[in-house]
Amino acid sequence: RLLLLAFDCFVDELGLEDRSLSAMYVPDDYVLSLAERHPDVLACCSVHPYRNDAVERLRAAAARGAVAVKWLPSVQGIDPAARRCLPFFEALAELGLPLITHAGEETALAFVSQEELGNPLRLRAALEAGVRLVVAHAGSLGTVVDLDAPGGRRGHIPCFEAFRRLFAETQYERTLFADISALTFVNRVGEPLRAMLAATEQHHRLVNGSDYPLCALPVVNSTWWLEREGFLDAEDRRLCDKVGRANPLLFDFVVKRSIRVLDKGLPVRFSPTVFEGDWLFERAAG
Repeated sequence: RLLLLAFDCFVDELGLEDRSLSAMYVPDDYVLSLAERHPDVLACCSVHPYRNDAVERLRAAAARGAVAVKWLPSVQGIDPAARRCLPFFEALAELGLPLITHAGEETALAFVSQEELGNPLRLRAALEAGVRLVVAHAGSLGTVVDLDAPGGRRGHIPCFEAFRRLFAETQYERTLFADISALTFVNRVGEPLRAMLAATEQHHRLVNGSDYPLCALPVVNSTWWLEREGFLDAEDRRLCDKVGRANPLLFDFVVKRSIRVLDKGLPVRFSPTVFEGDWLFERAAG
């Protein structure tokens, strides 16, 4: 089944949407209507928590079958650490809907002006409220302020380092997850991909995502680069390229099933459970 993501507008501090500052807008009704007509489609709504009727919109989307919520804080103008988000987090936890939220640097959308809102360390408020969180791309790009450091000593650290610190905190073992979307793109191939492949003990907390339509763009997908960096061998690369000429979504899937790192000379790949995403929505669909 295919999870389709809505995308809410930029909303200001007064709770009013501002289309002039909105990078794009995909209404909830659009994806919900598609899911209602097509049984192989699941709907992921997108509700900005600053809206004055945010909780009502969330409940309405859940009642129509939405199984998750999508945010891109730096583009939509959402501070996940803001107290005004708490009622929204409480409703999310009550409904059992996971929040899929971007973390780290955003490069695909032009209207980016608040990169620090993508700091994964700002997600603790949601986790403390009991929200199940999926950190998109495992926070694998850019740098963020180390909010855990003393105020006068807060320097910048890699976003991936901040994400892994949060991911290692045992109290979030059952509520904090990550997706592997875009990890095979040329601007992310490197330590994040290598680390997530090697961390087999954490694969049960990972879920696949395509980052479509970017996975269909040759400029960000290079099997040559993956082979050069040691993630693909020549035979697997030829297979991936052949699939890519026919179906970009299947190409993304086959690449992620094929990439590996070597551990004591043996290949280690993403576990099959990473590609079995129904578990993420079981409570929401229940």
